[in-house]
Amino acid sequence: MNKGKVVVLSGPSGVGKGTVHQKLINEMGGYELSVSVTTRAPREGEKEGVNYFYRTQEQFDQLIKEGAFVEYAYRYGNSYGTLKSEAERITANNHNMVLDIEYDGALNIKKAVPDALLIFLLPPSLAVLKERIVGRGSENLETLQARYGSAVEEMREYAHYYDYLVVNDD
Repeated sequence: MNKGKVVVLSGPSGVGKGTVHQKLINEMGGYELSVSVTTRAPREGEKEGVNYFYRTQEQFDQLIKEGAFVEYAYRYGNSYGTLKSEAERITANNHNMVLDIEYDGALNIKKAVPDALLIFLLPPSLAVLKERIVGRGSENLETLQARYGSAVEEMREYAHYYDYLVVNDD
């Protein structure tokens, strides 16, 4: 039986990773989003098992001890991780797994899955990026500043590790 490929979408918070992965899944066929585990609270309209698997930090730490993750990282005060069981479920039947994760998780995926395709999304400008983050209406001022403040560093420090750089201007 053929196994699917792993495609990673990364980029600064607010760059549109969710929008891009939805278009890829809906328009290309054969792609499925890997649902990550997070310790952050759900945003309005998000659902368990659809957007994320929501867990407490204690539950997340237990999953680490059990070796349940392909990769995991700590970002913006919360933990995020990709379950091995999700990767196996998706790729077992020749489906391509799409991961919507930050750069640290992406680099860990590349170590675990050397043939993974890494795509770094860029905003058309920093002003547009800020508008997108503010437009969500889900961030407090401190989190907004942290996400926006790290965007330039992420683009400068990590984009060159990716196979492709794509400007998301739509």
